[in-house]
Amino acid sequence: MNYFGDPTIWLPFVFAALMGVSILIYVILDGFDLGVGVLFPFANNDEKDKMIASIGPFWDANETWLVLAVGLLLVAFPSAHGAILTALYLPVAIMLIGLILRGVAFEFRAKAPAPHKRLWNNAFFAGSLMTSLSQGFMLGMYVMGLEWTLANVGFAILTAVFLTVGYSFIGATWIIHKTSARLQAKAVEWAKGGIWGLVLGIGAISLATPFVSTRIFDKWFSWPEALYLSPLPILSAVLVGWLWSMLRKMPYAEDRRSWQPFAGATALWVMAFGGMAYSFYPYVVPEQITIYEAASAPESLFIILIGTCIVLPTIMGYTILSYVIFRGKATELRYD
Repeated sequence: MNYFGDPTIWLPFVFAALMGVSILIYVILDGFDLGVGVLFPFANNDEKDKMIASIGPFWDANETWLVLAVGLLLVAFPSAHGAILTALYLPVAIMLIGLILRGVAFEFRAKAPAPHKRLWNNAFFAGSLMTSLSQGFMLGMYVMGLEWTLANVGFAILTAVFLTVGYSFIGATWIIHKTSARLQAKAVEWAKGGIWGLVLGIGAISLATPFVSTRIFDKWFSWPEALYLSPLPILSAVLVGWLWSMLRKMPYAEDRRSWQPFAGATALWVMAFGGMAYSFYPYVVPEQITIYEAASAPESLFIILIGTCIVLPTIMGYTILSYVIFRGKATELRYD
C-alpha cells in the first residue's frame, strides 16, 4: 500500500492528525480556564477577581480550537460527525448551554454592581462545571463505543467527574503560574488534591479501553505492539512523582519554577491523549467507522487542506501572540 502516493490514504490521516491536535490543544487551553471556573467556590471575592484576570486575555480564543476540531470533523469525516453527534446529542447540548452561560457570566460579572456580582460568579462556576462534566461524559461514552447501556453510562458519569477534577488540576497549576502570595499558596493545595483525581481518571480509562475490543486489547498486550505503548505509562508515573514532589516544596523563593507545574500537567494530558490515539487508530467512531471509511472525497479533502493551511497557522499565530503579550503575573482585568 502506497501511503504517500495514494490520497485516499494520506489525506484522511492528515485530517485525523489535524483534528486530534486541535482537540488536544483545546483540552489543554480551555481545560485550564474551565478548571479555574470549577475552583471558584474555593476562593474569596478578591481571589475570584485575580483568577478571572489570569484567564481574561485567553479564554475566548482558547475555545476557537473546539470550533476548529468540530469543523474538521464535519467537513473531513461527515458520516462520523453524524454518528458521534447523534449519539451524544444530549451532552453536547448541555455543553453548549454551559459555554453560553459562562461566556455571559464572564462579561456581566465585570460590569455588574456589587450586589449582583455574586450571581454572575455562581453562573460562571455553573457554566464551567456543566461544560466540564458534559465533556467528561462524552469522553466516557466515546471510549465505550457510543452505546447507551447502563454500564456505559455509569462509566461515563465516572469519567465526567474525573475529567472535571483533571481540569481543576490544570487550572490550579495555571493559577500557580499566573498569581502570587496567598492565592498561589491556595492553588498549590488545590493542585495537590487534583493531581490524584487526574491520575484516577487516566487509570480508569486505561483499564476500560483494552476491553472495548479485542483489537485494542491486542494493541496493548501483544508483542511487539505493547513495546510501542510502554513508554507512556512509565513517563506518566515519573511525571506524577515529579509533580507531587515539586508541589510539596512550593512556593519556591523568588517565585522560581512557578511555570513548571503547568508544564508538567500539560505533558500528562499529552501522554494521555497519545495513549488514546494509539488505541483507537484507525477508527474515528470506535470499532464502527475508520477514518478512511468516513473521509470525504479526496478532491474535497485536498481543497479543504488548502484552506486549513491558511486558517491553522493564523489561529496558532494569534494564540501564541496572545500568550506572549500577556505573559507574566496576572494584573487587574479592566474594560474601561
